[in-house]
Amino acid sequence: MTGAGVESIGVVGAGIVGLAVARRLAQLRPDARITVVDKEDDVGVHQTGHNSGVVHAGLYYAPGSLKAELCGRGRVLLREFCGEHGLAYDECGKLVVARGPEELPALGEIERRATRNGVPGLRRLAGAGLREVEPEAVGAAALHSPYTAVVDFRAVARALAEELRRRGHEVRLGFAVTALERPAGGGVVVRSEREAFAVDRLVVCAGLQADRVARLAGDEEGPAIVPFRGEYYRLVPERTGLVRGLIYPVPDPRYPFLGVHFTRRVGGGVDIGPNAVLALAREGYRWGDVRLGELVQTLAWPGTRSLARRHWRTGVREVRGSLSRSAFLAAAREFVPALRDDDVQKAPAGVRAQAVDRDGTLVDDFRIHRIGPVVAVRNAPSPAATSALAIGEYVAERVLERTGG
Repeated sequence: MTGAGVESIGVVGAGIVGLAVARRLAQLRPDARITVVDKEDDVGVHQTGHNSGVVHAGLYYAPGSLKAELCGRGRVLLREFCGEHGLAYDECGKLVVARGPEELPALGEIERRATRNGVPGLRRLAGAGLREVEPEAVGAAALHSPYTAVVDFRAVARALAEELRRRGHEVRLGFAVTALERPAGGGVVVRSEREAFAVDRLVVCAGLQADRVARLAGDEEGPAIVPFRGEYYRLVPERTGLVRGLIYPVPDPRYPFLGVHFTRRVGGGVDIGPNAVLALAREGYRWGDVRLGELVQTLAWPGTRSLARRHWRTGVREVRGSLSRSAFLAAAREFVPALRDDDVQKAPAGVRAQAVDRDGTLVDDFRIHRIGPVVAVRNAPSPAATSALAIGEYVAERVLERTGG
């Protein structure tokens, strides 16, 4: 071992998933030395700090999938964690609304999945019944999930980091990984431009950089991360009463993005969105954020081209919503007709790290690879934040399997 008999474990990525993995490893190996590194100057800067804050109950996910398994467990663990650390956890509930009769079969499929996944308190509502939950909403029918909640995931990440530090572990920020070396004697050397350290085992939870960092450890090329920007509007304070909780559309099963919806934030505001447009950089939160090298890499990946051929009509619609405020709000008014143009203001965007296989398949479930002493989380889309503490349990077991756990 690299630490004179003390086991050392590194984690690349100080988002909520990486920190949750580190926490679970610290619980299972209390004598180990754990070091979390991240290139940013704070924790939870990217996907953790740029999402809708929704704690999902597990409605959509294929029964038996890792998403279904870990979302339900993660929601319970997250609620307990927030209670223990004094963090706000608001069970404001969610409506999934079928706009017309043509969406009722898809709504029924969501109900079937949710029931098999053990989603608590689920109710089917007719058109009039959904207005008892959301007076301004319209639709042919809806599913009501009363235990869907909202939190501040960045606050959760900071609490995780503080807990690790209190236990004597290190969360090293401003450390951009440039190389991962696997010496003949075992372990992994983690390098930045200015420094390096050695660990016995390493976990890669690098989000938008997950494929790039995993390849440094010798992992296979795919799946590649294709970044999609999700843009939001926000209700002005005097109009937040339009929405009590969360109002979601019935998702298109061919596409991993939900479409424009209404999300109450834990602080009391309400966001509308997101759409999903190809980002021009891995961390491209605005149209003006362009990194030519990253864009070329994204477009050069065969899966990106296949994806574009398959879903170009959806892509055109999403870009139109990005460039046209009226088009964006028209989509939102299909659920809340009382929404006016002057009810909204621009809100910060997020970027989703969507893993895409070489054939253009959008990787739907969580995907985790092993490369010798390295375990790499290659795909962790929504509900990864909800599931983070359960993902931490799952990944930590994989990490420790190498020597019998």
